[in-house]
Order: sequence, then C-alpha cells, then structure tokens
Amino acid sequence: MVYTILIIVLLFILLAVSGVTRFGFRQITQMRLQTTEGLFNFMEKTGAFSREKFDALVKREVNVTSHDGLLLRGHVLELHPGSKRWAIIVHGYTGALEVSAQFAGMFEDREFNILLVDQRRHGRSQGSYTTYGYQEKYDIEVWVKWVHDHYGEDVLIGLHGQSMGGGTVLEYLSIAHPSVKFVIADCPYSDLTELIRYQMTVLNKVPAFPFMSLIDNRLERKAGFRLNQVSPIRAVRQSLLPVLFIHGSADTYVPTQMSRDMYEAKPGVRELLIIDGAVHANAYGVDPAGYTRKVHSFIDEVLEGSSSVAADQVARPEISIASISHH
Repeated sequence: MVYTILIIVLLFILLAVSGVTRFGFRQITQMRLQTTEGLFNFMEKTGAFSREKFDALVKREVNVTSHDGLLLRGHVLELHPGSKRWAIIVHGYTGALEVSAQFAGMFEDREFNILLVDQRRHGRSQGSYTTYGYQEKYDIEVWVKWVHDHYGEDVLIGLHGQSMGGGTVLEYLSIAHPSVKFVIADCPYSDLTELIRYQMTVLNKVPAFPFMSLIDNRLERKAGFRLNQVSPIRAVRQSLLPVLFIHGSADTYVPTQMSRDMYEAKPGVRELLIIDGAVHANAYGVDPAGYTRKVHSFIDEVLEGSSSVAADQVARPEISIASISHH
C-alpha cells in the first residue's frame, strides 16, 4: 500500500513537472499572438497611435524569404522618394508591424523611408517558434539586403526595435552590415537566460530548479536553440555601432536595469534614456515628445559624423545618461 502511494505521488510529481515544462516552453516560444484590434486598442488607450493613423499611411506590402525558407512580410512607407535614409522598425513578442507604425513619424521627420516588418511567427509572417533574436537577427539581415537590392548599396539604415524587437536588433549587431549606422533598442533584454530566470522566479514564483534546465532542453529539441545562445549584452560588448537604449523606469516585465547594464558595457557611442513612470513597451506612450527629442538628437549626432568617421570602426567618447521625468 505504501509503495502504491509512493508510486502515485511520484507519478503526480513527474506529470506536474512535465506540465510546467511544456507550459513554460509554449509561453516562451508560442504564446498566443495579440489581435490587430487588441494592438490598436492598447495604443489608442495610451495615446501613442491609432487605427485611423495607420490606415492613412501610404504603404505597400513586400515580402522576403528567410535563410530557412520562411515567408516574411512587411510594409514599405516610401515617405521621401529618392532619400537614401531607411529605418527598419521591429515589434515585440506577440505583436505585429502595426505596433511599429507608432514610431514612423519620428523617422519621417529626419527624411527616412520606413520598413515595418512582421517578425517570424508574428503578423503575416510564417514560422513556428520565436527564438528572441537567435534566428531573427538573420531575418533582419535579409531585410537589410532587400533594401540594398531595391534602393542601392549606398543606403544609410537605422534599426529600431521594441522589447523582443530590441533584443533582435541588438543581436544583429554581431553580423551588422556597414550600411547600418545605428540601433535604437526600446526596453530590450540583456540576456535571455537571466530574463527567463527573472520572469520565472520573480514574476511567476516558480523555482528555477529543475525547470530552467528542463525548458532549456526542450527549447533545443523543439525550437533549435538554447537560452545561453541569446545574449544581446554579449553582442553589445563587441560592437562600436552607436546604440540608443530606451527603457521605462517602472518596467517590471523586462527590468530597467538590463538597459543600464548594456549601456555600461558598450564601447563607443551610446546613450541611455529612462522615461520616468513608464511600464514595459510604453515609454513612447508616456512621453512621446521626450522620446522623439532624444531619438532626433541621437540620429543627428550619429549622421553628422557618419560622412567623416565610420561609426562602426571608431569609438567615440561616452555620452551621459539622459532621464526624462513625466508627471
């Protein structure tokens, strides 16, 4: 009788562990995507953007094929025909390119044409798993090539990414093409292992042992990557491309400290903007004017020097942290 009870308890524990592992894996790689209506409702609630503004944009759909055969879709906003300036804007986890459109205006003001992209497994792009930049950085590489193929090798490209998009564009630093002159990373994670550990233990009160290693093994078997293969701070340490880090001071989903850590670790030109009171992925919604001013000043400084100094070859002095209070 005692052995039967022990066996039942053991089976129950194994089933529970297996269930938590499968659930964690799905949450990390296959979380349910937000609807277009939900995305617009969020942006309209914060005042950041609206469906009406998105519908009014003059855009056309384009697509490319990823290195592993996925169809990736995007929208081109050729706002300044003939301009060699291009911004590729990348959304976060469970989002879509509609979210990225809120940032188009600040680049339009600096004579950039815009490419909004749906990340793999998101929006109208194909894909089964999200890999947080492990595969997505190569998708950015394909989009950069698309711009070259259609508008020339002499284009000047800036990248903007929010949340997972921020992690993706920072991961891209490790393979960046010389035509990419700067990166803006809004609420990015510095290291995927640390992010998942934090979200598991602090936000969800689940012990790291044994679930971290079990989830990691499942990631490798199913999605083809391990947590330690995604570490934006590792790419940041090795890159001299100018980077502007932006984060909300009240972000508890991706800790604000992660951007601070990357700012401190990065050589060369870098800036850090902390928007006071902003939660995750809402820095622009809290203070669009302050956000835009910082982006404009950053772009202006980078591009003023780009004609005489290759930003990806020569380190320049540190730029002090900027912080905007919002009341």
